[in-house]
Amino acid sequence: MMTTTVAKLLTADDLLRLHSEGVHAELIRGVLQETMPPGERHGIIMAELTALLVMFVKQHLIGRITTGDAGVWVEHDPDTVRAPDIAFFSTERIATRPPRPGYSVAIPDLVVEIVSPHDRSNVVYDKARMWLSHGVRLVWVVNPQTRTLDVHRSDARVEVISSDGVLDGADVLPGFSCPLADIFPPADETG
Repeated sequence: MMTTTVAKLLTADDLLRLHSEGVHAELIRGVLQETMPPGERHGIIMAELTALLVMFVKQHLIGRITTGDAGVWVEHDPDTVRAPDIAFFSTERIATRPPRPGYSVAIPDLVVEIVSPHDRSNVVYDKARMWLSHGVRLVWVVNPQTRTLDVHRSDARVEVISSDGVLDGADVLPGFSCPLADIFPPADETG
């Protein structure tokens, strides 16, 4: 007689507990997807862009920014929790809701994903489409290797901005702009 074993699907609460035990991962429809530390260049880009976005959002009182592994709970039963590098939540989306002790259940307006050295381009592209399918209005995919940024919109358009171009917030962050070169470290700084 043959027996089959059914893998137990994890929940967002399981993921939160595992994170407190030092496990760095996302949850995709109940299945744990461990993540690797992305490296120094990734961290510098995330810090630079976060600083610019936080300053703009605070100055205009239009919402809040999260970074790193804050996590967004995008699907329930089975649970999916994704961790964008940077996320902007407009005041309309977060309303009067205070930040939760667990993962955000509000969907961000803007998500920034920075391509890590171990990321495959099709996986990053699929992640951008996933964010858009859940109601994110704008996704920026930063590629440190090519020093470019892909702007993904819900209408399936993708615009590529080169390192000498200017990044703008479109209708998600009206008035925000910065030279893309400002977020990249000098080429010889991190190798």
